[in-house]
Amino acid sequence: MKDFTEYVITIIKAIPDGRVMTYGQIAKVAGKPRAARQVSWILHSMSQKYKLPWHRVINSKGEISLKGSEQKELLEMEGVHFSNLGKVNLDTYLWEPDEEELLHG
Repeated sequence: MKDFTEYVITIIKAIPDGRVMTYGQIAKVAGKPRAARQVSWILHSMSQKYKLPWHRVINSKGEISLKGSEQKELLEMEGVHFSNLGKVNLDTYLWEPDEEELLHG
């Protein structure tokens, strides 16, 4: 597995309950700021194998990209609130990991 993919998996696994990250944010933290679509592909193709908390990854607008999924319900069970427009307040729920958290999770 390539380093970028491994780091993306590490980042997604580290997102705490009740917090979210965006595809682009994960790409940036993993060292490729323009690779949000690659993060999406990794999440889609490896969520089951690595038991990733896929529901904690949302788009940069604070919205759920996977329409028709149970993502909103899973986030709400973790205490994440949505606005009337179906958006997550990124100022409140966005998780910004530091290097130490990712290395020693």
